[in-house]
Amino acid sequence: MKKIALLFVVPFALSLVALAAEQKESAKHSGKTKSSQSATAEHIIVNPADLKWVDAPPGLPPGAKMAVLEGDPTKKGLFTVRMQAPTGYKIPPHTHPTAERITVISGAFHLGMGDKFDEAAGQELAAGGFAVCQPV
Repeated sequence: MKKIALLFVVPFALSLVALAAEQKESAKHSGKTKSSQSATAEHIIVNPADLKWVDAPPGLPPGAKMAVLEGDPTKKGLFTVRMQAPTGYKIPPHTHPTAERITVISGAFHLGMGDKFDEAAGQELAAGGFAVCQPV
């Protein structure tokens, strides 16, 4: 049986951790660089070593980690996060108010849609795969 990982970036669930990470990063770099909130017209450059991985928020099952790359998931507007999850990680069906863009960097990602968790109905995205999920 294929292992399923339904990794939707849940703006509501991610907002708690994203806000804390953004505030911590802004405080750390105040005076050196602008925060993501005020740097909308400037380049944002993030190397893997710059990522601040934290536990995913309580709205997600334990085991996942996330890092905010730019923007603020707690506010209107675009934002980008990265998420790491262990093999077999499953997120229950949910909804979200904004469009979501998913890029698989490594491993495989199984994506399903609907009100009920149905492994057989999911699609696998391989490394390099991309999906856009419209708000529901």
